[in-house]
Amino acid sequence: MRTAIIDLGTNTFHLLIVEGTATLYKSSIPAKIGMGGISQGVISEEGIQRALTVLKGFREVIDNQSVALENIFATGTSAIRNAGNKAEFIQRVAEETGIKIQVISGDEEAELICLGVKQAMKIPETSMIMDIGGGSVEFIICNDEKIFWKQSFEIGGQRLMDKFMKSDPISMRSVQMMDDFFREKLLPLANACHQYAPKVLIGSSGSFDTLVDMQYMKKKGQLPASDEVAFEYSLPEFYWAYDELIFKNHAERMQIPGMIELRVDMIVVAMCLIRFIIQTLEIQRIRVSSYALKEGVMARILS
Repeated sequence: MRTAIIDLGTNTFHLLIVEGTATLYKSSIPAKIGMGGISQGVISEEGIQRALTVLKGFREVIDNQSVALENIFATGTSAIRNAGNKAEFIQRVAEETGIKIQVISGDEEAELICLGVKQAMKIPETSMIMDIGGGSVEFIICNDEKIFWKQSFEIGGQRLMDKFMKSDPISMRSVQMMDDFFREKLLPLANACHQYAPKVLIGSSGSFDTLVDMQYMKKKGQLPASDEVAFEYSLPEFYWAYDELIFKNHAERMQIPGMIELRVDMIVVAMCLIRFIIQTLEIQRIRVSSYALKEGVMARILS
């Protein structure tokens, strides 16, 4: 059975087409439905139009790959679940593309991300998975057997940019304000880490993929192979990347080998969040998984 999985993220829409466990097609396209509306709790008309353009393209691919309509699983996350015009958005997508969106809770999103990461790597010791989306950030404390704690926080990259990125390069004042904001908002996470003491951070997809791409371009002059899905990433490498990204402007960041247009701005606030987590929670090791939500959805369907 051929299955199409669509992850409608705040920043990027992802399409994964599989037959059994074999991947037939994979694509990620910026739709940026959070831009211009997420801080007001709506998806703007421009955002809706960008979404429809991407999803019409996805529908063509899905039809060309002979996937039945009932085997399309489209998942809506932070920007959609918090939008005041959520029902209108879902209706317009269904009318114009035939794709029916299922909106999932932050809790379910965290669970699916964890399931996706487990398809990429073993998690032998108590670790903390972190998935930075455009609308929300999910944290999951787990090992290979069970989830100890999970929570979704509405502090994703687009929200952080709207709130704190008032200049480019970002000002040190804004970075300090972000730290204060994280300290307040992430208190439940700090309490959970005090209880479970994870020392390994597993970053899933998004900005973490770009960090790995930067590392590979710097050290090997090429991007990782497409079938590589799990990586070790050193703390010194993170601090090198932090300095590279925080103190440069948009044009300078674009010149960094491994950088892509989709992440060139949002990665700045993502780096501030990652640094806060590493320092505050005394993280000793970083791993990166290219798999996240859509692979979790796939694993759930297959099981």
